[in-house]
Amino acid sequence: MFSRISQVARHLSRPLPNYAHNAAAAFTYKMTSPSAAADERNSRTIHTAACLIIGDEVLGGKTMDTNSAYMAKFCFKLGMALKRIEVIADDEGEIVEAVQRMSNTFDFVVTSGGIGPTHDDITYPSIAKAFNLKLQLHDETLAKMRKLSKSHGSQQNFSWDEDSPTRRARYRMVELPIDPMRDDKSQVIFSQEDLWVPVTCVNGNVHILPGVPRLFERLLDGLKPHLVSRLEDPEGKGMHRILISTPLVESAVAPYLTELAARVEPKGVKVGSYPKWGKKTNTVTLVGKDLECLESLVDEVSKNVNGYRVQIEGEDDKDTEEEAKP
Repeated sequence: MFSRISQVARHLSRPLPNYAHNAAAAFTYKMTSPSAAADERNSRTIHTAACLIIGDEVLGGKTMDTNSAYMAKFCFKLGMALKRIEVIADDEGEIVEAVQRMSNTFDFVVTSGGIGPTHDDITYPSIAKAFNLKLQLHDETLAKMRKLSKSHGSQQNFSWDEDSPTRRARYRMVELPIDPMRDDKSQVIFSQEDLWVPVTCVNGNVHILPGVPRLFERLLDGLKPHLVSRLEDPEGKGMHRILISTPLVESAVAPYLTELAARVEPKGVKVGSYPKWGKKTNTVTLVGKDLECLESLVDEVSKNVNGYRVQIEGEDDKDTEEEAKP
C-alpha cells in the first residue's frame, strides 16, 4: 500500500505537460495584457513623478525650459515626489527609450514638447511606437480644434472643408496614440474647457503636454482634479518648506545639520543647505508633509545656525543690503 502511495506522490510531483504550461502562460498574459496593465497604472496611488522635456531648441540653447520648474512646483504642492527631470532631443529612439523607462519606473509621467504641426514634432508618433499603438484621428479633438482655434492672419483663405497642406499640418496635431481596448476618456483628457488641446494619457501614466509654457501650465493645472483622489494625501495638502536664513558658512553648520537630518528623517523631514554665492547669508530648509512637526523645529534650528526664519527666498538679502547702506 505504501509503495502505491509513493507512486501516486511521484506522479503528482512531475512537471505539468507542455500544453498545461502553455495554457497557464496564456491565462497569465491575458490577465496582464498591455491594456489591463495600463488601466492599473491609471488608477494606482501616485507616489512618484517624472518630467521629460523634448526639444532640440532646449538643448541648443534657443529656448529656456521653464516647464520642468513649473512641474516641480506642481508636484511639491500636491505631495508627489518628483524623482526625475530629463531633457532629450527630437529623436525617435531617445523618446521611445525614455518614455518606456519612465512609465515602468514612475507613477505619474509628464512629457513637454514636440506635438505641433511641423516635421520635427514627432512626440505623438514616437510615443505610439514605444507602446505599440497606432495614431488615430481623434474626432472629438478635431471638433474642438475646429470650434476653438483661430486662423492666423496669413491664412485667411484656409478652409476646414478642403484638403490642403495647411489642413494636413493641423490634422497632425489631432492624430493621437490611442489604445482601442481602453476607455477613451481615460486616454484623452480635456483639462481646460476653453482649450482644444488635450492631455493624451498613454500606457496609463504618460501624459503628453505641449511645450508652449502658457499651454503647459494651464493644462497641467487642469489635471489636478483628475489626480487628487490618487494622491497619498487625498486632501491634496502637499509638501511644506520652511526657510531659515543663516549668516554662517556651510562648513560651520554642517556638523549640526548632519546630526539633525539623521534625527528627523524617520519623521519624514528633509534638511537642506543652500549657499548663496556673493551674498552674506545662506539658507537652511526643512521640508516635509507634517507642518506641525516642521514648525516644532524652527526655534531649535534658528538657534543652532544663528539665524532666523524668512518667508520668501531672498528676503534676507534685502536685510543685508540695508545694513550695507551708510
